Amino acid sequence: MADEITNDSERFSGSRKFVARPKICQFCADKNIKIDYKQTDMLRRFVTEDGKIRPRRQTGTCARHQRVLATAIKRARHIALLPFTGERWTDAIR
Repeated sequence: MADEITNDSERFSGSRKFVARPKICQFCADKNIKIDYKQTDMLRRFVTEDGKIRPRRQTGTCARHQRVLATAIKRARHIALLPFTGERWTDAIR
């Protein structure tokens, strides 16, 4: 019993592949942040390099704001403010 490791950082020393993000929705925490399809710099944080929308478990957003976020990203893609695919595919076409 005394030999057990109680600290999580010691148990996972070096085996983690990503940094754990806090599971609090930043849109719920700060009511002044609005999700708008025209704010491409904010929307790019929620899109991977391949152009996919990041899941809730990575971003920490709640379900309601994740749905609003996905709609805003899709609108921005539709009017060409955000690309549908990543940068490497656009370079290969040219």
